[in-house]
Amino acid sequence: MDYVALNNGVKMPMLGYGVYQIEEAECEACVSEALEVGYRSIDTAQAYLNERAVGKAIRKSSVPRSELFLTTKIWVSNAGYEKAKLSIEKSLENLQTDYIDLVLIHQASNDYYGTYRALEEYYREGKIRAIGVSNFYGDRLVDLAEFSTVMPAINQIELHPFYQQNDLREIMKDYQIMPEAWSPLAEGKNNLFTHDVLKAIGSNYKKTAAQVTLRYLIQLGVIVIPKTIHRERMIENITIFDFHLTEEEMKQIAQLDTNQTLFMDHHNPMVVKELTKLGKIETMDK
Repeated sequence: MDYVALNNGVKMPMLGYGVYQIEEAECEACVSEALEVGYRSIDTAQAYLNERAVGKAIRKSSVPRSELFLTTKIWVSNAGYEKAKLSIEKSLENLQTDYIDLVLIHQASNDYYGTYRALEEYYREGKIRAIGVSNFYGDRLVDLAEFSTVMPAINQIELHPFYQQNDLREIMKDYQIMPEAWSPLAEGKNNLFTHDVLKAIGSNYKKTAAQVTLRYLIQLGVIVIPKTIHRERMIENITIFDFHLTEEEMKQIAQLDTNQTLFMDHHNPMVVKELTKLGKIETMDK
């Protein structure tokens, strides 16, 4: 496993296990398998409604808590200084841990400035080891970074071969904010798993298109958190540290970028409106 030092010196695995859209009933078993396979970074969120399952799996695991890197995210409905603090306490309870390694603001909606003040407070108290954001475009990221006392360590964003976010990554580089890719395999869209370019490169190393994709992103300096409920895919996704793409292969994959989202455009007013609606719905593990 490769690790990266965040801007506050905390070490984070470059590859983790994401649990988005995994129902609570099966999430505990999936996380337990991921830990058995060798994953040491687990990414969840209040809005995923599976924090408790993640906490149970970690509690039952023989892996020491100190060897794990645990991420969660504060949802829009819990935005604002006071509500964010209450939600952090609830996340600590759900995850059955005294501290969380990384807590992110899930969306740049509602009172995320108040939320970030709460994160800074818990960071200084040592209950959170690193703080950051998710789905922040350049304008809002720069504004938050310029007026914060603790620089965001991470911006978790849509990032895959078809949407490589080059301009945003350059801005993040200026602030030493690490990019982390949600849906690094694009959920298989644009035929990623059978894509001619990715398959051809993979044939040079006896690797799949998915493994080539994850290797590419890591070589770009992007943290990845692929999700799967299948053990064989967990093993496949983590077996990417035994080969290295050439400069020419990196250039070939770079050319796949369309600079267009495959999921949602956060600049679209209708998307913001839908997030605003979600901000009025309680979506945290009870």
